Order: sequence, then C-alpha cells, then structure tokens
Amino acid sequence: MKAMILAAGLGTRMRPLTDHCPKPLLPVAGKPLIVHHLERLAAAGITDIVINVSYRAKQIVEALGDGRRFGVSLTFSHEATPLETAGGIRHALPLLGDAPFLLINGDVWCDVALETLPALRDDLAHLVLVDNPGHHAKGDFALDDTGRVRLDGASCLTYAGLALLAPALVAGLPDDAPAKLAPLLREAIVEERVGGTHHRGDWVDVGTPERLEALDAHLRGI
Repeated sequence: MKAMILAAGLGTRMRPLTDHCPKPLLPVAGKPLIVHHLERLAAAGITDIVINVSYRAKQIVEALGDGRRFGVSLTFSHEATPLETAGGIRHALPLLGDAPFLLINGDVWCDVALETLPALRDDLAHLVLVDNPGHHAKGDFALDDTGRVRLDGASCLTYAGLALLAPALVAGLPDDAPAKLAPLLREAIVEERVGGTHHRGDWVDVGTPERLEALDAHLRGI
C-alpha cells in the first residue's frame, strides 16, 4: 500500500512560524513534524509515499530528499498553487496508482497503529475518527455500532485527518482544479460507502503555535 501526506498548504494559522518555514518542517520533539509521519509509516511497513508540495516546496524537498534515511521512498507531487485536499489528491493520482492508499494530513499527530486499519473492500473511504477536541466541539461525522460512518447520529466524532481512500473517490474531479475532500466524503457516506474506526489514543491537530508547543512538551515529557 502507498501513502500520501498532504503538505501543500500555506500554514496561515501557524504564522509567524510559517513565514519562512513550511508547516511540515516545523520542529516537534527535535524533528520536523512530517518526519514523525514518515517514521510511523515506515514502522507500519508502508514505505512508498507521495507528498504534495506547493508553499515553500523546495525547502520540503531538500529537507526530506528521497526518504531513504527515514526508511521510505518519497515522490513529490508539485502544485503550482495549493489545490486543497481533494484537488491535491486528484493531481497525485498518477503517482498513487489504482489501489487504495493511506491519506495523512501533514498537520496532525496521531499514535494510531496504521497497520491495524481494515481493508476498504467495496467502500470508497475508511476514516479514523477521534473524540472532539475543545476547538472542534461539534465534530464532523457519526459512527454507528456496525462501524459505518453517518452524517449525523447520537454523537459526532472528529475526522482525524487519517483515512484509507479509493482513487475512485476523487478520480472524477478535473485535474489542477482546487477541490475539498469533505463534500466527496459526504456524498460517499450518503451512498453508505464509508466505514470508520474510533481511535481513542493520542491525537493532535497541530493547527496553531500554541498546539504545536503543547505537543512538543507532551512528546518531550515536560
């Protein structure tokens, strides 16, 4: 299985830290945030990885190289301007191939065991969901007792920025056109083609300097 890490965003919420450094390269516990992803993927046996880049792309490519020192093989999908989540995935499909792949938002940190996620079978997506953080109290989607993701339910959970996706989910989009992933997921949920896993371990949306600092302290044991 291949993986794709979304790393093309402008990082506007992280300013001024991202004025001169792309968000994936911001240090957390002594290493760039994206390197935590690479190491976890390598540990799970997922070594063929595509990373989309746009903002300060050269810095990311030069910092990571071909990925061999992290035990992985890296390919970069370049975007002239950021294409949003689904648009970036669609642009990278020639590099990802026809099989389901693992998608990871570059600005999250999570200790989920990636190798335990189930196969997609006939689904278009399998989402990792987490308990709602304080900054996203209403959540995104519900998860029923059979492991199916619903648009609403007794209680909603938050999409963790981790998912297994079938290329068909985005294949119908035009290339090089910005598009968001959420509407496509909602359509697939209505069609009952999305499963989910409730991860109860550690997860952080590293979306602000304060949350970055808190994660750094947590991983350092401070």
